Amino acid sequence: MSEAQADGRWDPRFRAVRDAFEENFSDRGELGAAVTVIVDGRVVTELWGGWRGPGPDTAWTADTLVNVFSVGKGALATCLARLTGQRLLDPDAPVTRYWPEFAAAGKAAVTVRELLSHQAGLPALHAPLPAGSMLDWDFITAALAAEEPWWPPGTAHGYHVNTFGFLGGELLRRITGMMPGEFLRREITGPLAADLYIGLAPADFGRVAEFRWPIPQGPARVSNVPGPQVALHAYFNPPDFSGFGMVNTAAWRSAQIPSGNAHASATGIARLYEPLAAGGGTVVDRGALAAATQEQVYGEDLVLQRPSRFGLGYQLTHPEREFGPGPACFGHFGAGGSVGFCDPDARLAFGYVTGQMGPRWRNPRNRALIDACYSCL
Repeated sequence: MSEAQADGRWDPRFRAVRDAFEENFSDRGELGAAVTVIVDGRVVTELWGGWRGPGPDTAWTADTLVNVFSVGKGALATCLARLTGQRLLDPDAPVTRYWPEFAAAGKAAVTVRELLSHQAGLPALHAPLPAGSMLDWDFITAALAAEEPWWPPGTAHGYHVNTFGFLGGELLRRITGMMPGEFLRREITGPLAADLYIGLAPADFGRVAEFRWPIPQGPARVSNVPGPQVALHAYFNPPDFSGFGMVNTAAWRSAQIPSGNAHASATGIARLYEPLAAGGGTVVDRGALAAATQEQVYGEDLVLQRPSRFGLGYQLTHPEREFGPGPACFGHFGAGGSVGFCDPDARLAFGYVTGQMGPRWRNPRNRALIDACYSCL
């Protein structure tokens, strides 16, 4: 790709984004990716390039989808904010109002607000689970309902890496009768014509990029991975919870794993955040969105072992991990570097997707694109 040009379109004012995108391939090891920027409701950059398969015979195209991991948490947060705006979900109600079984193991007083801001103490499951367990929605949600918290709920926060999607998703299912992916498509991404899915139909498998993981794909053993015990279980119990050895399989693509298996194009992600950049549009009630993007927690994260900042499901920008320079930016990063966010002050929506793993905390490829984008405003 170092000698190739980016495909797509861009406003001449945003030439710096195109240059940064091409430099990602020539200088930063990018193999296949796309980026879309929407400002004031207008697409100012829509670029794609590289390869979506294992070789150069399958070029990345405008409608290529790829696994975007935790970017899906932002989509789920949007679904839940929509329910709040419709007065179907009360953030200050106990979770048990909607999910009675959740009261087990001392969790009767846990509120929806605590659950959605990573304070519920359920970032992982204690008992070792067999590989593939995350493909069984009922099994995982029942296990979480019965689980004893890792810390007293409400006293601290820790990133619910893989469990957040099941916890928030089960709330949604109990309220609407729909699985998260069905609700997302019917209520939000379908009407927005946004190419973003949780649970992909087999008809779309042919346009999914193979995700390249730079480590041997196979069952990860919790005991062989360094780190705090809670983090080990959060990422690796079951051993393929985070997608190890699974991301390119039909079973993973078609399952409902809202924290880990969202599939999207860069434009699909940007289209999700476009109305949110304008206050919510027809997607989320303005007041509910404002409440969902207010800071709930900020400080040392018991799972990540570094500072994190959350609203109700959304990651909020902070100096240790910025989206853009605007103080109101919110969205969600995903493993590998994929990201979706918006900046209400700049009325900007941003989506970037990549077909390979990379630094999780400060990814040089998404950082170059975001910085270039803001240099053009």
